[in-house]
Amino acid sequence: MNAIIDNIRTELIRNADEKIRIQGERFFRERVKLYGIRSALVTQIGRDHFKRLPDKTKVKVISLCEELWKSGFMEESFIACNWSYNVRKEYLPDDFKIFERWINDYISNWASCDTFCNHTVGTFIEMYPDHLANLKRWAKSHNRWVKRASAVSLIVPARKGKFLDGIFEIADILHSDQDDMVRKGYGWMLKSASQAHLQEVFGYVMRKKATMPRTSLRYAIEKMPPELKARAMAK
Repeated sequence: MNAIIDNIRTELIRNADEKIRIQGERFFRERVKLYGIRSALVTQIGRDHFKRLPDKTKVKVISLCEELWKSGFMEESFIACNWSYNVRKEYLPDDFKIFERWINDYISNWASCDTFCNHTVGTFIEMYPDHLANLKRWAKSHNRWVKRASAVSLIVPARKGKFLDGIFEIADILHSDQDDMVRKGYGWMLKSASQAHLQEVFGYVMRKKATMPRTSLRYAIEKMPPELKARAMAK
């Protein structure tokens, strides 16, 4: 295991660029650890090393992901996100406990949160819909990234028209949250849901707009027709 991780880190270090690292830090209000590598190259490095894994079973891959998460480097977190998604066909209900722990223990920025939740967690919820109840529990967390995760885990399912009632319930829980990252997260979730359920989401927004934070409102209506946007934004 250590040789695999060491090889990945050697390649990441070799491709690190100080200018990219400094530029990357500007995208985040919180402190982040970066090598300084463009995301497309990180994806390619992760893909190449995954192909060379002698053991691609879920148990082995998840253990490697754990090591990548522990480093705190964003680029390593992206590889962990992609690798955990690569073994999605092997997901079992108990894997939720692992995914939840990773969010609690390792995620400390919106990029890692969204990359992990959009794909790994979102796919898991589609496979095991009963766990939607756990996302509602996440929405009540004191951890800003767990709260954001409760919403952004449903981005892809929302685009497919799934879980509309649950989406509205999570939006209700997060409605007046003071954290901008959480507000943007649930606004994004509503925007995604509007792609399949335009009228339902528009109706929800109209009912809530008097008290909905403007950040959430603007995100939610972003893909709506101009006339609906105007009505939503009108006082």
